[in-house]
Amino acid sequence: MAAAMFTRLTKFGKGDEYEDLDGDDNVEMDITDMYRSAGKMPGAKTKSQNDVNRAVQRQKPLDTIPPVEETFTVQECIDQIGFGKFQIKLSILTGFAWMADAMEMMILAILSPALHCEWRLDGWQEAFITTVVFCGMMCSSSFWGSICDKYGRKTELILCSVITCYFGILSSFAPNFIWMLILRGLVGFGIGGAPQSVTLYAEFLPSKSRATCVTLIEIFWAIGACFEVLLALLVMPTLGWSYLLGFSALPLLIFSLFCVWLPESARYDMTRGCYDKALQTLERIAKDNGKPMPLGKLVEPQGHAIKRGRVKDLFIPELKITTILLWIIWLVCAFSYYGIVLLTTAMFENPDGCHGTDVKFNPNPTCFLECKSLTTKDYIDLTWTTFAEFPGLFITAYLLNKIGRKYTMVLEFIIFTLFVMLVNICMTRAVLTFFLFVARAFISGAFQGAYVYTPEVYPTSMRALGLGTCSGMARIGAIVTPFVAQVLLKESAYAAVSIYGVMCLIASAAAFLLPIETKGRDMKDSGHEETKSKK
Repeated sequence: MAAAMFTRLTKFGKGDEYEDLDGDDNVEMDITDMYRSAGKMPGAKTKSQNDVNRAVQRQKPLDTIPPVEETFTVQECIDQIGFGKFQIKLSILTGFAWMADAMEMMILAILSPALHCEWRLDGWQEAFITTVVFCGMMCSSSFWGSICDKYGRKTELILCSVITCYFGILSSFAPNFIWMLILRGLVGFGIGGAPQSVTLYAEFLPSKSRATCVTLIEIFWAIGACFEVLLALLVMPTLGWSYLLGFSALPLLIFSLFCVWLPESARYDMTRGCYDKALQTLERIAKDNGKPMPLGKLVEPQGHAIKRGRVKDLFIPELKITTILLWIIWLVCAFSYYGIVLLTTAMFENPDGCHGTDVKFNPNPTCFLECKSLTTKDYIDLTWTTFAEFPGLFITAYLLNKIGRKYTMVLEFIIFTLFVMLVNICMTRAVLTFFLFVARAFISGAFQGAYVYTPEVYPTSMRALGLGTCSGMARIGAIVTPFVAQVLLKESAYAAVSIYGVMCLIASAAAFLLPIETKGRDMKDSGHEETKSKK
């Protein structure tokens, strides 16, 4: 009897309303309805069996409603799989690329002083050897970003590594100043694509470990920088700068060969509609890590599609302020980081007899024998200041997860300003080396903070382009800094050092004003997801 009563009701799949199967709009029932439906109400007219059968056929049982299909995104899959064997292998390969690029950059602090004496270069020519590399990097940054977004991260990394290696080896045969400028400029063009390795690496990391991993991968940069100084210590006194340039280019060739193993970004495959390839990559990660794949179907996050590779997308309302502030931060980071690297060797050659040198000398001697080049003691002290990047990275890795990305950059910019201003004091070589050590540690950390923050704040559809344009702004700072650290320093060490302090104060204010904190935040795939992420 109760079953007969409930056959009159059915629940729609998309609402909470009930329908009377007999066509009666009154769905309220009292105790007498049970008798009517059972045909036991005195004087009531009993329904025929056919009516009952038709009612049963019209009813749709709840168990026939199709269940909601489970789905997952690329980031959700990577978060569930977690950090494992795959990420360790990727860290080593990406780190090797970083190490090779660090060697090409660190050689700038060694090459200019060597050519200054051998080719009898003026101060502006010495600075221009460094500047032309950054000019090539600036010209290629957005180019590599577009290549990365259109043809893939893997293709871009192999191409830029081969170009850098090829012209790096050719530059070791440069016969004169003009040829050196051309070849080192082409080396810079190739190095401009190196930051995209961070893009690929970050897209394979779980959200919780992303900041720590991206920061610690920079250990390879510090290893490469230290290795270059030690290599110079062995090669320069005997073989000279040409052999140093040739040896420094070889690691990039090794990296290019090992890129056969490197997978394409699953996020990139999703944005161009290659769902099967993205799924295969995720299954490969799960297999390497020994973890199961999430249940359900791989889907893109909710959001509107955005055409890739457009600079104007970086200035949508949700990202406009962030983009402008990041450009300031990256410009100052490169200006100050490469400035402190060049400043170290320049201070060791400083002619005022106060900042790290014991006696005064002529910075532009007329006699070749009077030209002062770097000594073994200079290379040893340069090695000590280069080792500063290791503690800087570990401190940064801790602070990024403790106080967030924004405030880590603010704090480290301020500490750098404090110690670089102390360099203005007339001091001994040991004290100068210590101040430069601390300053380099914290500007290196601030730079790595920017490297962590930038891929996190931009969505997948414009991440490589965003990082590429930021890298381009960094090159502007790097282009200018040799004329401060290598030219202005010889005129006034106080003016040169003070400029670095003031610039980093500006950068600390820009970092403080960043509207988005990315600590613990999922990487977005569409710019339209940004409005939901602001804090």
